[in-house]
Amino acid sequence: MVNPDTSAIDLSRAIHLKQVSCQEVMLSTLDRIAQLNPQSNAIVSLQEPELLLAQARERDAQLARGESMGWMHGMPQAIKDLAHAQGLRTTLGSPLMKDFVASEDGLMASRMKASGAIVIGKTNSPEFGLGSHTFNEVFGPTRNAWDPGKSAGGSSGGAAVALAQRLLPVADGSDFMGSLRNPAGWNHVFGMRPSQGRVPMSPAQDVYMAQLATEGPMGRHVRDVAMLLSVQAGAHPASPLSLTDDPAQFAGALDSDPQGQRIGWLGDLQGYLPMERGILAICQSALNSLSGMGCTVDEARLGMPPEQIWQAWLVWRQALVGPRIAPFLVNPANRAQIKPEALWEHDQSLNLTGSQLMAASASRTRFYLSMLALFEQFDVLAIPVSQVWPFDIGLRWPQSVAGRDMDTYHRWMEVVIYATFAGLPSISVPAGFGENGLPMGLALIGKPQGDLALLKLAHAYEMANQDMINRRAPGV
Repeated sequence: MVNPDTSAIDLSRAIHLKQVSCQEVMLSTLDRIAQLNPQSNAIVSLQEPELLLAQARERDAQLARGESMGWMHGMPQAIKDLAHAQGLRTTLGSPLMKDFVASEDGLMASRMKASGAIVIGKTNSPEFGLGSHTFNEVFGPTRNAWDPGKSAGGSSGGAAVALAQRLLPVADGSDFMGSLRNPAGWNHVFGMRPSQGRVPMSPAQDVYMAQLATEGPMGRHVRDVAMLLSVQAGAHPASPLSLTDDPAQFAGALDSDPQGQRIGWLGDLQGYLPMERGILAICQSALNSLSGMGCTVDEARLGMPPEQIWQAWLVWRQALVGPRIAPFLVNPANRAQIKPEALWEHDQSLNLTGSQLMAASASRTRFYLSMLALFEQFDVLAIPVSQVWPFDIGLRWPQSVAGRDMDTYHRWMEVVIYATFAGLPSISVPAGFGENGLPMGLALIGKPQGDLALLKLAHAYEMANQDMINRRAPGV
């Protein structure tokens, strides 16, 4: 049997050294899925075992001939159910899409397949990926790896739980409003939102304005995250704004001395963001470990009123999300099968004007410039990955946080928008556990296109906190 705690890098090495066969890896993976997935519901649309084992045997035959497809040769991989994988359903978590089968791979899936991954199925996601809580009317909810009565977060909730339960060696996801970071923090794994343009998305409805969402990597170890990023990243002609630097940079060593790095602690933005009790304390404890490594940690302040950032964010989000929902409403009867949060985004977008979007774009520009000024003082910024602990799985979303009412279905996740809106790389690292026994994440935000430097700091943090980070979820 394959040790489920084996890192993805060590697993790849063992496969290539023929210390373990691809067939053995697949059998072990399917056994764990059969054991743990019925309760967690992390992986959906699982393919037939014989089909998967046949692919694994072919990978073994390739290695016997001295042929390797790449780093992911023989690795089981499940694609987030917002992205296409040929021959599998892409449901988007919507009843309207429950029978749609992708005729071709999306770019991310094709790159992972080209590196040798075997796609075993999909990971669960909220309907249309909206809301940081993974539930839908097609597959039901995904349960938190640490407490099945709690939310897994989202929208990459299935991916994060699959990692925490050792159902996958690495996982892919996507991030618009914290969707790679929030579920990572809530399931005690690493989730990275790459720089804008680092991981191109294709097919895409729009390739010029729609730059807030990005795909990216998740893993139980920072080195695994970096290696998966090296597979996912790279310029592509279909994405004219994609970054052109060599993705192989992420496959190199991450060892570095963090001494002297300046960390800016954003916290709750001087009381602007409501936070449930214990979150700030857990994150500050994680920051103390960075101080112990020779980093300096000081309070940081955004150079722009946060409410102005939020109002500009709302315009941009509605302008980008509304048109994604619009095709499903060509038939008015479909409205009854679309969740209220998606309808709200669509309906709000109908009232937007071009001048409003341009004004919001100007506000976004001012915010970006203010972040550049902040990075003259700091090398990395830090902020909690969530304002609330994992909540009851039966809730749609938190109506209030620390006594403050939430005026939208996603206001409780306002804390994650700053990296997204400025196009900056951000990684959620495990921060520790609250008195409730639930995990929380700390988001580290890097300079523009500073993905590699950010990964190196996260790796140093992991090495200094291995006992806490290697803690396993109950029953795993």
